[in-house]
Amino acid sequence: MVYTTEDTRHPLYLGDWKRAIPNKNSDIALDDLDEPHIKRKHAILDKHKNIENLYGIEPSTKYITFFAVSVQLVLAYVFGQYIQSNLLLVATAYVVGASFTSLFGVIIHEATHGLCFESLFLNRFLGLVANLGIVFPIFASFRRYHLEHHAYQGVVGRDPDLPLEWEYKMFHTNWFTKTMFLFFYPMMYVVRGAAMKKAPSSWEYINWIWTISADLLIWKVCGARGLLYLFLSLWLGYGLHPGAAHFIQEHFTFFDGQETYSYYGGLNWFLLNIGYHNEHHDFTKVAWSKLPDIKRIAPEFYDDLNAHYSWTKVIIDFIFDPKIGPVSRLGRSYEDHRKGRKMVVGVKEE
Repeated sequence: MVYTTEDTRHPLYLGDWKRAIPNKNSDIALDDLDEPHIKRKHAILDKHKNIENLYGIEPSTKYITFFAVSVQLVLAYVFGQYIQSNLLLVATAYVVGASFTSLFGVIIHEATHGLCFESLFLNRFLGLVANLGIVFPIFASFRRYHLEHHAYQGVVGRDPDLPLEWEYKMFHTNWFTKTMFLFFYPMMYVVRGAAMKKAPSSWEYINWIWTISADLLIWKVCGARGLLYLFLSLWLGYGLHPGAAHFIQEHFTFFDGQETYSYYGGLNWFLLNIGYHNEHHDFTKVAWSKLPDIKRIAPEFYDDLNAHYSWTKVIIDFIFDPKIGPVSRLGRSYEDHRKGRKMVVGVKEE
């Protein structure tokens, strides 16, 4: 199948819109077409059909999950029963615990896309296992809303990854408010999901029962300090931490015309290539271990895209650069999303 399109953004699918800038724009930027990834995927496959050979699961993810969860639970026990230093608890939670919490988020992301097992049930079970290291039940809700993010990227009212209007109006003004935006980012994710006003799914109820039961058991075995260690790991790992910078890196518009960004820095080795975000959105059936191969096979589609190379710099730029802030996102209407989708036509090869 060869795909043709009337979309003038072909083949890289960079837009001609201008990014929203804090204190200059009161609302996010708007595009009048769909997101770039479905069409860029077709353009890439027309030239590099062998990328489909990368599709499939990564079996090692389950071993990484069991190891990381075990380390976190052991540390919770040690801090709950033996180490009484509050300073050491906080420092370990930031350096070690927050890093593992970021890793759990990546594993949950892989399980969401069914890239850990062939079985849907086993992927969901692994997501629950990863959730043991996080004291809040996030797996099932993340799975639900993240798949909607892929289906409706940037569609106002349908993409739960977009900041709510009150977020970018409250936190956009200066370095302090932007720091607070990052510090409270764990709460933002919960609020955005609640704002969708959808009844919980059966798996969300299962996730709540699973996590609350696990928390009670951790409290009993490890004590309150052990549970506190896990809570701090969660809050810090999804807030002001290099491992959480990918939340900013991925879709905040640092440049005009580009709404998705990859990160090609050294921390990809620990966080399972979560930085390869353009590659992931283009090919959601490719597991973390093979995402770099996409860029290697099709460099002409990625080398000219703007990218990040330091998550620490992403955080610093977000806080101190007056041209970037919570308002720096791209949106589109559902009607424009559908209009853009209709520009792709499949043509059978002779």
